[in-house]
Amino acid sequence: MQEQVDERGQDLDRERRGLLRIGIAEVYNPSMVPTLNPGDQLVVRYGAAVRPGDVVVLRHPFRQDLLIVKRVVERREGGWWVTGDNPLVENDSREFGTVPDEFVVARAWLRLRPPPQAGQRSATALLSWLASAARPVRAGERSLSRRLRAR
Repeated sequence: MQEQVDERGQDLDRERRGLLRIGIAEVYNPSMVPTLNPGDQLVVRYGAAVRPGDVVVLRHPFRQDLLIVKRVVERREGGWWVTGDNPLVENDSREFGTVPDEFVVARAWLRLRPPPQAGQRSATALLSWLASAARPVRAGERSLSRRLRAR
């Protein structure tokens, strides 16, 4: 059986058959603030097709044993140009250039915020957490707070 691939070489048959694996990744640094905060967890799909605007987990080009979370900006010669949503953190393609396709491990699908700490468990804090605990990570979408500040 011949496999179908898209223009980026992604395996379309595998995605259609639902053979993509699901996993959890944790955010450790502030490079994706305000969209993602340290402590957030991501439900990810391994092997999913990637498009500009997607949040992905990838191997750091200089340290392949280190996994990082970035937003895909565009396709360039040699791979993907990726950036963090936090303009103050430059640990992205501005520092290491394009990322080869084989370094992209997974695409983020859902963000899970950790519950409030024991001292912050008021009814208001719990309701606020419930309202924002699980959110889809959509292509090109940045946090609502950033959009409000930009206006």
